[in-house]
Amino acid sequence: MRKQAFGGRVALIGAVLCGAVSLAAIGVFAQDKDKSGVNVTVTGKDGSEAGLMISAQASAKEAGLPLYPGARPSKEDGDGSAAAKLGLWGSSFGFKLVVLKMASDDSPEKVAAFYQKALGKYGTVLNCGDGSKAQSDKDKSESSKRLTCGDDHPDPGGMLFKAGSKEKQHLVSVKPNGTGSIFHIVYIEARDDSDKTPA
Repeated sequence: MRKQAFGGRVALIGAVLCGAVSLAAIGVFAQDKDKSGVNVTVTGKDGSEAGLMISAQASAKEAGLPLYPGARPSKEDGDGSAAAKLGLWGSSFGFKLVVLKMASDDSPEKVAAFYQKALGKYGTVLNCGDGSKAQSDKDKSESSKRLTCGDDHPDPGGMLFKAGSKEKQHLVSVKPNGTGSIFHIVYIEARDDSDKTPA
């Protein structure tokens, strides 16, 4: 299986979410919605709930990380939203995704150092650009729930850091942009039937 750069995945996720927000805004009339997106919850006869939440607004707090000082939203692709949020849940599953695209006038190294420290509160910080497979292989053998880099790696010239668990992943990718930086903050949460609704 060919490896895919993390930045490409974020761009694809952003495009899908922006498209979903547009479709939801056109196609959903019976549910409560505002300019920020759609939030739909359905309750079954047995009391079970299922829902969908799509929004073109998200915050660093929702991603579980601080915002880099002086950072601003980035629209590097020329259009679309600089943030997106998706939640999907039912009686036996739950999924949440938060993505922020930001820019800074500071160097990639300075931004990366800030987020390596911030990610440390979630445990071991993985550097997915160091080319070392030994650590991720060791992690796989020790615990199936331990986070690994897997097939994620940074765009050429960039950096990618991950922390947390497979169920609650915090990721930051950083790449140069002229004399400054562009960075993505991503939170991915996948819950089992013990927690039905993403927070």
